[in-house]
Amino acid sequence: MAQNRNAVTADFQAWLGSTVWPKAQRAGVSRSTFETALSGVTPKWDLPDLVIPGERADTTQRQAEFRPPARYFAAGSLNTNANTGRQLMQRHAQTLARIERQTGVPAQIIVAIWGRESSFGNAHIPHNAFQILSTKGFLSTRASYFTDELIAALQMVERGYASPAAMKSSWAGALGQPQFMPSNYLKYAADGNGDGRADIWGSADDTLASIGAYLRDHGWSAGRDWGFEVNVPNTVSCAMEGPHQARRISDWAAMGITRVNGRPFPTAEARENGFLLMPAGRFGPAFVVTSNFTVLKAYNESDVYALFVGHVGDRMRYGVGGFSSGWSALDSFSRSDVRAMQQKLEAQGYDVGGADGLIGNRTRGAIGAWQTRNGMAATCYPNRAMLTAIAQQ
Repeated sequence: MAQNRNAVTADFQAWLGSTVWPKAQRAGVSRSTFETALSGVTPKWDLPDLVIPGERADTTQRQAEFRPPARYFAAGSLNTNANTGRQLMQRHAQTLARIERQTGVPAQIIVAIWGRESSFGNAHIPHNAFQILSTKGFLSTRASYFTDELIAALQMVERGYASPAAMKSSWAGALGQPQFMPSNYLKYAADGNGDGRADIWGSADDTLASIGAYLRDHGWSAGRDWGFEVNVPNTVSCAMEGPHQARRISDWAAMGITRVNGRPFPTAEARENGFLLMPAGRFGPAFVVTSNFTVLKAYNESDVYALFVGHVGDRMRYGVGGFSSGWSALDSFSRSDVRAMQQKLEAQGYDVGGADGLIGNRTRGAIGAWQTRNGMAATCYPNRAMLTAIAQQ
């Protein structure tokens, strides 16, 4: 293996010179910046989703957002985020009020994202962004995407936004307290304290302003909620979940869906569209969510991430308690297991939203439809026996 990796490292160095440098040069990056940022950089072999010649690909699901929801919503994590966030909302009240006026994004949503992304700036973000992005640009399953992000990171240095040494990232290449990819920094990073810089590593004000700018520019609707926890009667199939099946919230209410707190949907919201969200199918809480939920997913393409942010924000601002029902323990699957199930369902004519190995709303809906067709009660979430049954059809 060592000999093989030595050969891959040599190919990696050649790729930096033959592919990355011409792209960087066309993007306005000087040779000096290129060499300073990438001097001595070698592949980081322990990253997920690498395709290393001569070795088995690692497709481990390491992100908590793509596992069964229960652990993601542990009571301790929810309480800690809400309590700390509430204190920080008070500490940064002036800044947050200004950002809310400028962007329309509520303070609690911005602070909840800050907490989720970097534990309010306290998370250790240890990696050299140039090593991460170049490794993924050369060896990952999304090589083109990460190569473009590497170029954006070089542009950040070229323009004086950060030094190469300051470019610390997560294992996915995301930067600073709001965990922006470099291209997002170039588009959305904002100066929240008036010092002429957008320091997303060291400045809370800049971090909060940047998150607000990102959500505003992705279509946040000022004055609208993100969503509501609801009771879904058995007469409404869980297979009706997803934004592709959105309808007016008043129509959901007419079908018997009610808020868990017993209050009616706000009049202004009832006139607008919403869609059904059941991240664990019938094995967990259910929600009717709005277009702002979709904006939260633009920050992280995960239902449970957006739900965490919305729910923790509600705890911060309104003092709400936990969900009205718990999350059942569910079977865990590898992405390859889920992808194989999705491919089988696709072959039978079901729309799973693409065989990506993730149990998203279209896949959950397809599972519910398959269950109904096969004489089962629709739960819209798989188990081991179901995967076997689908595979045998």
